[in-house]
Amino acid sequence: MTADQNTQRSWAPQTQMVRGATERSQFSETNEAIFMTSGYVYENAEEAEGAFKGENERFMYSRFRNPTVAMFEKRLALIEGAEDCRATASGMAAVYAALACHLSAGDRLVVSRALFGSCHYICAELLPRFGVKVDFVDGTDITQWEAALSTPANAVFFETPSNPGLEMIDVAKVSELAHKAGAVVVVDNVFATPILQKPLHNGADIVVYSATKHIDGQGRCLGGAILGTTEFIVEKLTPFFRHTGPSLSPFNAWILLKSLETLKLRMEHHCNNALKVAHALEREKNISKILYPFLPSHPQHKLATSQMSAGGSIITFELTGGKFCAFQFLNQLKLVDISNNLGDAKSLACHPATTTHHRLTPEERGHLGITEALVRISIGLEDTDDLIADITQALA
Repeated sequence: MTADQNTQRSWAPQTQMVRGATERSQFSETNEAIFMTSGYVYENAEEAEGAFKGENERFMYSRFRNPTVAMFEKRLALIEGAEDCRATASGMAAVYAALACHLSAGDRLVVSRALFGSCHYICAELLPRFGVKVDFVDGTDITQWEAALSTPANAVFFETPSNPGLEMIDVAKVSELAHKAGAVVVVDNVFATPILQKPLHNGADIVVYSATKHIDGQGRCLGGAILGTTEFIVEKLTPFFRHTGPSLSPFNAWILLKSLETLKLRMEHHCNNALKVAHALEREKNISKILYPFLPSHPQHKLATSQMSAGGSIITFELTGGKFCAFQFLNQLKLVDISNNLGDAKSLACHPATTTHHRLTPEERGHLGITEALVRISIGLEDTDDLIADITQALA
C-alpha cells in the first residue's frame, strides 16, 4: 500500500527522497520499475476516444507522460514543495520550455546578466527572434530591478547562485517587484538544488533544474525539470510540452529516481568539502580572488546565508597571471578532472572564458567578471585532504 499524498508531504525530506511517489505495478516490486514503452493499449475504441478527449486520466503516449517519469516528477515536486512538475530531456530543454510556453511576441522578459552561456543565448538571441523584448539587469543591484520592473513585464528569469560568478540574487525582493509588474518569476536553482534553497518558498513562481548536475550527481545521464503550480503546468506548459516533445527518457528518469535517494547525503558532503577547500584556497598567494557563498568575504555573504542552508559545491577563483597561469593550473591537476560538467561525485574544473561562456563577447565576459584568469571547480565527494593536496600542488 502506498501512503497518500498528504502523508507523503508530511514526511521529512530524506524520507521523501527514498519513498516519495513510489508506485508499484501488479508485481509488487521493491525497486521502482522502468516502463520502457512508447505507447499504451486501450481496452476498446471508446476508451481511446475518452483518453484523447481528456475524459479519463491515463497514460496515452510517452511523449506526453510515462509511469517512470511521472514517479520522478512527483518525487521531485514533494522535495521542492511544488504543486506539480514536468521532467525534460535536459536542463536547457527545461529553461527554454519554462520561458517559451509563457511568452509571446510583444511580451517583455527581464533577465539577470549573470547567466550560463546557453541560457544567455536563449534570452539574448533566440527569444528576441520571436518578438519577445528582453531587458538585462545586473542581478545583484536591486535598484536596476526596481527600474526595470517599474513598467509592466511578463516574466523574470535569473540564476542564484549564478554560473560561474556565484552572484546571489534576493529571490524574495525581486519576486515582490516582479509580481507588482505582472511578471511570473522563473528561477534556475541548479547550483543550490532543492536541498539548499527553496525559491518557491521565497516568492518565485517557477523553478527549473538541470537534473544532469547534482540531482543525478554521478555523470551518467541528461535530464531537466520544471516545477510550479498545477495551473501553470497544466494550462501553460503541458500544451507546449506535448507538441514540441522535450520528453525525458524513462531510463533516465529511473536513474534520477535512484539518485534522489542519496541527494541530501551527497549535498551535505559536497558542501562540507567545498567549504574546507575554500578556506584552504584563502591561504594561497597565487589566488587574487576567491568566491564561495558561505565565505564571509563573498560580496553577498549575508544574503547567501539567509537564502541557503549551505554554500553548495562550486568554488570560483581568479589566479594571478591570466589565461596562461589558469591553463597551467588546470594542466597540473592530477586528481581533479578538467570538464565543463558540475555537480558530480568527482571533482571537476574548467576555464569558463574558453568553455561554458566562450560565446559571450569579451566585453560581456568582463562585465560578469569572467576573466581569462578565472577557474571554476565543482567539488566532489573525494577525501578533502586529497583534494586540497592536489589543488595546492597544481597552484605551486
